[in-house]
Amino acid sequence: MSKISRFTSKAVRLAKNAVGGRGEVAAPEGGGGFADYAVVSLHCLRVYLDKSYRDSLDLLSEMPHILGEIGLSEANLPDHSTLVKAFDRLKMEVWRVLLRLSAQLHDPSGHAAIDATFFDRENASKHYCRRTNYRVQTLKATALVDTETQAVLDVHCTTGKPHDTQLGWQVARRNAGDLTSLAADKGYDWMQLREKLREEGVRPLIKHRTFRPIDHAHNARVDGPRYRQRSMCETVFSAIKRTHGDAVRARIWFREFRELVLKCVVHNIKRAVTQ
Repeated sequence: MSKISRFTSKAVRLAKNAVGGRGEVAAPEGGGGFADYAVVSLHCLRVYLDKSYRDSLDLLSEMPHILGEIGLSEANLPDHSTLVKAFDRLKMEVWRVLLRLSAQLHDPSGHAAIDATFFDRENASKHYCRRTNYRVQTLKATALVDTETQAVLDVHCTTGKPHDTQLGWQVARRNAGDLTSLAADKGYDWMQLREKLREEGVRPLIKHRTFRPIDHAHNARVDGPRYRQRSMCETVFSAIKRTHGDAVRARIWFREFRELVLKCVVHNIKRAVTQ
């Protein structure tokens, strides 16, 4: 079985669990629409192939076996506009559930790291930028990564400039029940963040900015194998950007967020297939 076939099989299974459409027929019958799990699976394949909506569907039309995994055929393959509308229609909760399920393919260890990076927002015409007030050219993404499996557990993105400590707590709070320790660099140095993590039963591995001799002592206690694994965040970001691009193609904010979540989902599934 090829890698793309194994990827499709896992993507379809996760999509059915995320949308709850296990008994639904993929292709429309009697004037109905395409099943949500079929649409989600096609979006995963679109990101996996790193192609546009039109090009990915054109490629898939030459892969009957892959379409068969979803329950589709070349004759009933949806139009690219159907995929675009479904991307907007499906709630963000569906994509978040899909991300969580894809992370569970790796049996997370509970030891995680958090860091941020920037994705470019694909260049638009000057006329479009003036008409839509499209001024921010980058998207800040904060990811929570399991240090042992390199699976993305959660992701947050924004076009604003909130401090890393605020974003760190927002992401960590959503996942505190699954974490044993959390490693981060000095950008997340905030005593309240450490205290909040300890209250949730999570050991903070966050170095202090060094202003006093005691800060060096604190850092010596933090430094260790677990803390040094925080570099896994950079490794994961590098893999996603190298494979799926360092820019988001969507023009609208909520589509950009979903596109970034999908990149992380595909990364998790691909690692599961490879392993």
